[in-house]
Amino acid sequence: MPILGFGVYQMRECAQPIAAAFKAGYRHIDSAQIYRNEDQVGEAFRASGLPREAVFITTKVSSRNQGYNKTIASVDQSLKTLGLDYVDLFLIHDPLSGKVKRLETYKALLEKKEAGKIRSVGVSNYGVPHLEEIKSADLPAPTVNQIELHPWCQQRPIVEYCQKNNIVVEAYSPLTRGDYLNDPTLQAIAKTHNKEPAQVLIRWSLQKGYSPLPKSATPSRVASNADVYSFSLSEEEMAKLDAQDKAEKGAVTWNPVNAE
Repeated sequence: MPILGFGVYQMRECAQPIAAAFKAGYRHIDSAQIYRNEDQVGEAFRASGLPREAVFITTKVSSRNQGYNKTIASVDQSLKTLGLDYVDLFLIHDPLSGKVKRLETYKALLEKKEAGKIRSVGVSNYGVPHLEEIKSADLPAPTVNQIELHPWCQQRPIVEYCQKNNIVVEAYSPLTRGDYLNDPTLQAIAKTHNKEPAQVLIRWSLQKGYSPLPKSATPSRVASNADVYSFSLSEEEMAKLDAQDKAEKGAVTWNPVNAE
Protein backbone atom coordinates (compact mmCIF):
# COMPACT_ATOMS: atom_id res chain seq x y z
CA MET A 1 0.00 0.00 0.00
CA PRO A 2 1.46 3.41 -0.97
CA ILE A 3 1.86 5.30 2.30
CA LEU A 4 0.54 8.62 1.03
CA GLY A 5 -3.08 8.37 -0.09
CA PHE A 6 -5.58 10.71 -1.70
CA GLY A 7 -8.93 11.12 0.04
CA VAL A 8 -12.16 11.88 -1.83
CA TYR A 9 -14.62 12.44 1.03
CA GLN A 10 -17.33 15.02 0.16
CA MET A 11 -16.17 15.04 -3.46
CA ARG A 12 -19.07 13.64 -5.47
CA GLU A 13 -17.39 14.78 -8.70
CA CYS A 14 -13.83 13.65 -8.11
CA ALA A 15 -12.59 12.34 -11.47
CA GLN A 16 -10.63 15.52 -12.24
CA PRO A 17 -9.07 15.85 -8.75
CA ILE A 18 -8.02 12.20 -8.97
CA ALA A 19 -6.50 12.84 -12.38
CA ALA A 20 -4.50 15.67 -10.78
CA ALA A 21 -3.52 13.31 -7.97
CA PHE A 22 -2.25 10.70 -10.43
CA LYS A 23 -0.26 13.42 -12.21
CA ALA A 24 1.27 14.44 -8.86
CA GLY A 25 2.33 10.87 -8.18
CA TYR A 26 -0.40 9.54 -5.93
CA ARG A 27 -1.17 5.85 -6.43
CA HIS A 28 -3.52 5.31 -3.48
CA ILE A 29 -7.16 6.46 -3.64
CA ASP A 30 -9.46 6.28 -0.59
CA SER A 31 -13.21 6.17 -1.29
CA ALA A 32 -16.32 4.74 0.42
CA GLN A 33 -19.82 3.63 -0.43
CA ILE A 34 -21.27 6.57 1.49
CA TYR A 35 -19.18 9.08 -0.50
CA ARG A 36 -21.26 8.22 -3.59
CA ASN A 37 -18.24 8.60 -5.87
CA GLU A 38 -17.02 5.05 -6.48
CA ASP A 39 -18.11 5.47 -10.11
CA GLN A 40 -15.88 8.55 -10.41
CA VAL A 41 -12.95 6.69 -8.88
CA GLY A 42 -13.30 3.91 -11.43
CA GLU A 43 -13.67 6.40 -14.26
CA ALA A 44 -10.54 8.31 -13.19
CA PHE A 45 -8.54 5.11 -12.89
CA ARG A 46 -9.50 3.92 -16.39
CA ALA A 47 -8.78 7.33 -17.88
CA SER A 48 -5.31 7.33 -16.30
CA GLY A 49 -4.07 4.44 -18.40
CA LEU A 50 -2.22 3.13 -15.36
CA PRO A 51 -2.02 -0.65 -14.91
CA ARG A 52 -4.38 -2.03 -12.27
CA GLU A 53 -1.56 -3.30 -10.08
CA ALA A 54 -0.05 0.20 -9.95
CA VAL A 55 -3.02 1.79 -8.17
CA PHE A 56 -4.22 0.96 -4.64
CA ILE A 57 -7.97 1.51 -4.28
CA THR A 58 -9.84 1.52 -0.98
CA THR A 59 -13.56 1.63 -0.29
CA LYS A 60 -15.71 1.06 2.79
CA VAL A 61 -18.91 -0.72 3.85
CA SER A 62 -21.41 1.90 5.00
CA SER A 63 -23.45 1.51 8.19
CA ARG A 64 -26.63 0.65 6.33
CA ASN A 65 -24.90 -2.17 4.47
CA GLN A 66 -23.46 -3.90 7.53
CA GLY A 67 -24.49 -7.44 8.46
CA TYR A 68 -23.47 -10.59 6.58
CA ASN A 69 -25.91 -10.68 3.67
CA LYS A 70 -25.96 -6.94 3.09
CA THR A 71 -22.17 -6.80 3.16
CA ILE A 72 -21.83 -9.59 0.59
CA ALA A 73 -24.26 -7.80 -1.72
CA SER A 74 -22.68 -4.38 -1.15
CA VAL A 75 -19.18 -5.62 -2.00
CA ASP A 76 -20.50 -6.92 -5.31
CA GLN A 77 -22.25 -3.60 -5.92
CA SER A 78 -19.12 -1.59 -5.10
CA LEU A 79 -17.07 -3.65 -7.54
CA LYS A 80 -19.71 -3.10 -10.21
CA THR A 81 -19.84 0.64 -9.53
CA LEU A 82 -16.06 0.92 -9.53
CA GLY A 83 -15.83 -1.25 -12.61
CA LEU A 84 -13.13 -3.38 -11.02
CA ASP A 85 -12.52 -7.08 -10.53
CA TYR A 86 -11.15 -6.52 -7.04
CA VAL A 87 -10.57 -3.82 -4.41
CA ASP A 88 -7.19 -3.54 -2.72
CA LEU A 89 -8.60 -2.65 0.70
CA PHE A 90 -12.17 -2.88 2.00
CA LEU A 91 -12.90 -1.29 5.36
CA ILE A 92 -15.83 -1.42 7.76
CA HIS A 93 -16.61 2.29 7.78
CA ASP A 94 -17.64 2.55 11.43
CA PRO A 95 -18.53 0.40 14.48
CA LEU A 96 -22.06 1.77 14.93
CA SER A 97 -24.02 -1.33 13.89
CA GLY A 98 -23.37 -3.23 17.15
CA LYS A 99 -21.25 -6.27 17.96
CA VAL A 100 -23.27 -8.89 16.07
CA LYS A 101 -23.37 -6.99 12.79
CA ARG A 102 -19.78 -5.82 13.16
CA LEU A 103 -18.52 -9.40 13.34
CA GLU A 104 -20.88 -10.57 10.59
CA THR A 105 -19.61 -7.77 8.36
CA TYR A 106 -16.00 -8.59 9.10
CA LYS A 107 -16.53 -12.29 8.35
CA ALA A 108 -18.28 -11.41 5.08
CA LEU A 109 -15.33 -9.27 4.02
CA LEU A 110 -12.91 -12.07 4.89
CA GLU A 111 -15.02 -14.42 2.77
CA LYS A 112 -14.82 -12.02 -0.16
CA LYS A 113 -11.07 -11.84 0.38
CA GLU A 114 -10.86 -15.61 0.08
CA ALA A 115 -12.85 -15.34 -3.15
CA GLY A 116 -10.28 -12.90 -4.56
CA LYS A 117 -12.61 -9.89 -4.63
CA ILE A 118 -10.73 -8.08 -1.87
CA ARG A 119 -6.98 -8.05 -1.31
CA SER A 120 -7.04 -6.81 2.28
CA VAL A 121 -9.64 -6.26 5.02
CA GLY A 122 -9.57 -3.44 7.54
CA VAL A 123 -11.69 -1.15 9.70
CA SER A 124 -12.27 2.54 10.26
CA ASN A 125 -13.12 4.54 13.37
CA TYR A 126 -12.55 1.48 15.57
CA GLY A 127 -11.62 1.94 19.19
CA VAL A 128 -9.58 -0.53 21.22
CA PRO A 129 -12.68 -2.50 22.43
CA HIS A 130 -13.81 -3.00 18.82
CA LEU A 131 -10.37 -4.25 17.83
CA GLU A 132 -10.30 -6.56 20.86
CA GLU A 133 -13.70 -7.87 19.81
CA ILE A 134 -12.20 -9.18 16.56
CA LYS A 135 -9.31 -10.73 18.45
CA SER A 136 -11.66 -12.39 20.96
CA ALA A 137 -13.64 -13.91 18.08
CA ASP A 138 -10.40 -15.64 16.99
CA LEU A 139 -10.40 -13.78 13.69
CA PRO A 140 -7.32 -12.36 11.96
CA ALA A 141 -6.53 -8.79 12.89
CA PRO A 142 -7.50 -6.07 10.43
CA THR A 143 -4.64 -4.86 8.29
CA VAL A 144 -5.66 -1.22 8.73
CA ASN A 145 -7.54 1.03 11.15
CA GLN A 146 -8.41 4.39 9.60
CA ILE A 147 -9.02 7.11 12.19
CA GLU A 148 -8.87 10.89 12.49
CA LEU A 149 -5.28 11.83 13.29
CA HIS A 150 -3.36 15.08 13.44
CA PRO A 151 -1.41 16.91 16.17
CA TRP A 152 -4.60 18.16 17.89
CA CYS A 153 -6.31 14.75 17.91
CA GLN A 154 -3.70 12.01 18.35
CA GLN A 155 -5.86 9.15 19.71
CA ARG A 156 -2.82 7.72 21.45
CA PRO A 157 -4.38 4.61 23.10
CA ILE A 158 -5.77 3.40 19.75
CA VAL A 159 -2.53 4.16 17.90
CA GLU A 160 -0.49 2.33 20.54
CA TYR A 161 -2.76 -0.71 20.32
CA CYS A 162 -2.53 -0.78 16.53
CA GLN A 163 1.23 -0.46 16.52
CA LYS A 164 1.60 -3.29 19.06
CA ASN A 165 -0.65 -5.51 16.94
CA ASN A 166 0.84 -4.72 13.52
CA ILE A 167 -2.25 -2.83 12.33
CA VAL A 168 -1.44 -0.01 9.91
CA VAL A 169 -2.77 3.34 11.10
CA GLU A 170 -4.32 5.48 8.38
CA ALA A 171 -4.85 9.15 9.19
CA TYR A 172 -7.93 10.83 7.81
CA SER A 173 -8.42 14.60 8.11
CA PRO A 174 -4.63 14.97 8.47
CA LEU A 175 -4.99 18.62 7.42
CA THR A 176 -7.63 19.23 10.14
CA ARG A 177 -10.10 20.36 7.45
CA GLY A 178 -8.22 23.63 7.67
CA ASP A 179 -9.28 24.30 11.26
CA TYR A 180 -5.75 24.50 12.66
CA LEU A 181 -3.73 25.68 9.66
CA ASN A 182 -3.25 29.11 11.24
CA ASP A 183 -1.97 27.70 14.53
CA PRO A 184 1.12 29.75 15.54
CA THR A 185 3.30 26.72 16.29
CA LEU A 186 2.46 25.12 12.96
CA GLN A 187 2.96 28.40 11.10
CA ALA A 188 6.39 28.91 12.66
CA ILE A 189 7.57 25.42 11.71
CA ALA A 190 6.26 25.85 8.16
CA LYS A 191 8.11 29.17 7.85
CA THR A 192 11.36 27.55 9.02
CA HIS A 193 11.19 25.03 6.19
CA ASN A 194 9.67 27.40 3.62
CA LYS A 195 6.76 24.99 3.32
CA GLU A 196 2.98 25.21 3.57
CA PRO A 197 1.36 24.31 6.93
CA ALA A 198 -0.45 21.46 5.16
CA GLN A 199 2.86 20.00 4.04
CA VAL A 200 4.17 20.12 7.61
CA LEU A 201 1.08 18.26 8.87
CA ILE A 202 1.49 15.54 6.25
CA ARG A 203 5.19 15.29 7.10
CA TRP A 204 4.33 14.95 10.82
CA SER A 205 1.98 12.08 9.98
CA LEU A 206 4.56 10.34 7.82
CA GLN A 207 7.26 10.63 10.48
CA LYS A 208 4.83 9.16 13.00
CA GLY A 209 4.55 6.10 10.77
CA TYR A 210 0.97 6.78 9.72
CA SER A 211 -0.56 6.62 6.25
CA PRO A 212 -2.07 10.10 5.75
CA LEU A 213 -5.00 10.71 3.40
CA PRO A 214 -5.02 14.41 2.48
CA LYS A 215 -7.66 15.68 0.08
CA SER A 216 -8.12 18.71 -2.12
CA ALA A 217 -10.00 19.58 -5.28
CA THR A 218 -7.44 22.24 -6.24
CA PRO A 219 -4.73 20.83 -8.56
CA SER A 220 -1.98 23.07 -7.15
CA ARG A 221 -2.75 21.95 -3.60
CA VAL A 222 -3.01 18.33 -4.68
CA ALA A 223 0.54 18.62 -6.04
CA SER A 224 1.78 20.58 -3.02
CA ASN A 225 0.41 17.96 -0.62
CA ALA A 226 2.45 15.30 -2.42
CA ASP A 227 5.66 17.34 -2.20
CA VAL A 228 6.57 16.22 1.29
CA TYR A 229 9.75 14.22 0.81
CA SER A 230 12.27 17.03 0.33
CA PHE A 231 12.37 17.98 4.01
CA SER A 232 12.00 16.45 7.45
CA LEU A 233 10.95 17.72 10.85
CA SER A 234 13.45 17.76 13.68
CA GLU A 235 12.84 15.96 16.96
CA GLU A 236 12.19 19.33 18.57
CA GLU A 237 9.63 20.27 15.92
CA MET A 238 7.91 16.91 16.23
CA ALA A 239 7.78 17.37 20.01
CA LYS A 240 6.22 20.83 19.62
CA LEU A 241 3.50 19.41 17.39
CA ASP A 242 3.01 16.42 19.71
CA ALA A 243 2.40 18.87 22.55
CA GLN A 244 -0.65 20.29 20.75
CA ASP A 245 -2.76 17.19 21.49
CA LYS A 246 -6.26 17.92 22.82
CA ALA A 247 -7.40 14.30 22.55
CA GLU A 248 -11.10 14.07 21.60
CA LYS A 249 -11.61 17.80 22.11
CA GLY A 250 -9.24 18.44 19.20
CA ALA A 251 -11.25 16.36 16.73
CA VAL A 252 -12.63 18.14 13.66
CA THR A 253 -15.01 15.33 12.68
CA TRP A 254 -17.61 13.36 14.55
CA ASN A 255 -15.71 10.39 15.92
CA PRO A 256 -17.57 7.16 16.79
CA VAL A 257 -14.68 5.26 18.40
CA ASN A 258 -16.59 5.10 21.69
CA ALA A 259 -19.59 3.34 20.13
CA GLU A 260 -20.65 0.17 21.92
